[in-house]
Amino acid sequence: MKSIVSYGPKKIISVYIGWWIFWSLLQSMVIHRLGLSFQMALEDSFISSTLLGLASFLAIMLYQYYQPGKANRIYRLIFAVGITILFCAMLNWTLRSLYANDPVYLQFLMASMPLRFIISFLIISFISIVNWLWNILQEQKEYDTRRNEAEQLLKDAELSSLRQQLQPHFLFNSLNSISALAGSKPNEARKMIQQLSDFLRGTLKRDEQKTASLQEELDHLGLYLEIEKVRFGHRLHVEMATTQESLQALLPPLLLQPIAENAIKFGLYDTIGEITISLTTTLQSGYLNIEIKNPFDPKTQNANQGTGFGLNSIQRRLFLLYTRNDLLATEKNGDLFITKLKIPQPA
Repeated sequence: MKSIVSYGPKKIISVYIGWWIFWSLLQSMVIHRLGLSFQMALEDSFISSTLLGLASFLAIMLYQYYQPGKANRIYRLIFAVGITILFCAMLNWTLRSLYANDPVYLQFLMASMPLRFIISFLIISFISIVNWLWNILQEQKEYDTRRNEAEQLLKDAELSSLRQQLQPHFLFNSLNSISALAGSKPNEARKMIQQLSDFLRGTLKRDEQKTASLQEELDHLGLYLEIEKVRFGHRLHVEMATTQESLQALLPPLLLQPIAENAIKFGLYDTIGEITISLTTTLQSGYLNIEIKNPFDPKTQNANQGTGFGLNSIQRRLFLLYTRNDLLATEKNGDLFITKLKIPQPA
């Protein structure tokens, strides 16, 4: 467990020297005011501060190698009392040996020992409390780190699962179309197989990315739309209006394809005529704004509305990435279905 000594020996030594100088001067002034000579007061405070510093360092080292648990908190009190008794015994023996022939000082030493014991006990107890609080903070920090890592792993797993669920949905439709074209239009079937291969290869690469530029996302979307144009021929038209600055904006990869798939499904499946899907992008106030419009038939929407997995998965992905539920919105305007995305951009 990390403790105070983890700050490094140089910092510990500098802190100790500063504390030792301050405490020695303060103690020498107090002892001198009590009637001892200034020299004797300095010698007493020097020895006392040095031994107390060693006792404090002993307490720090003790907690470096042993941290009492919640059930053993009483050990901290026992350690503080034990180290204080050891300090007072060493101090008493040292000062008595040094001033054995000075009865006045020996009398002063005996009278001051209870106060010295209380002060040293308070200091060592303070060190114990600081170490205990530091230990709690470190445990909380490590717990938060582990929890954040676990939450991130769960989030990444869910995002990966969402992406993997989207691919088979599109793949099955494409394979069915290839099967239908293989007999009547073999050249278009071969073309669609090659396009599908390029699309899936790009998808595997993009699964490893955290973000992609809008330009990259549109290029990848173009592969998907080329496959769909083979399926639907002249019936499918796509219009894109983008600004130059928005092309460099960032967004989660593979975000636009399920929206385009949703637009094609509700725009083409219920009609025999041509449709136009429009995509508009702008960059404004730190957000990439994307708007996709597709026509739909209000009379058949309830019969073919499906599970709504595509848009729901996007909503879930955006929430996991940005912890916001207001980044995807849909609305109906006559026979137009409008999907709006708002992607926050890094500062």
